[in-house]
Amino acid sequence: MAISESVYSIDLSDEVLPLELGPSAYYDHIRKINDVFYDQIKMSDQKAAYIFTFMFAFLISSAEGRNVFTWQRYFGDDLLAMVLSALLAIASIFSIISAILVVLPRKSATSTTLFWGGWLSHRETFRKAAAAGHPAYLFQQYIENADALASIACSKYRFVNLAFRGLIVTVLAYVAILATG
Repeated sequence: MAISESVYSIDLSDEVLPLELGPSAYYDHIRKINDVFYDQIKMSDQKAAYIFTFMFAFLISSAEGRNVFTWQRYFGDDLLAMVLSALLAIASIFSIISAILVVLPRKSATSTTLFWGGWLSHRETFRKAAAAGHPAYLFQQYIENADALASIACSKYRFVNLAFRGLIVTVLAYVAILATG
């Protein structure tokens, strides 16, 4: 293999990989997509919980962290200390609020039988599809649920990203306060 070739390129020509996929392969795949998206939503909630816990512990255990929320900190001659303190306070609040926004309950614009909140509106349609043995109905429900989960995951990860950025600014401001202190 030449160095310029990607280690990830795979030849999927018919000679290398003759692949016969039945309908169950797509059904299994869309179920896996739903599982992965659901796991990613749980991971974003866990990350937000870690950030919130870290920020809360930091603000309680650190005298410098607590002091940035007192008015006395901003009356004095040291302009750099005041600016860094304000930065630390704002970044801390921003990070905590962003972490809280991650775990806020979300509801998609659409619902499926896989969402308990939409069950009553889908119950009769589900019964009819089950009685008719309509497999396309299940496949469509998984696709629509994947769309809803993807939307929720994107929204949550946007706030996780913001919470991490706030955390980084908080840590940098804290280190700067200690270094200039």
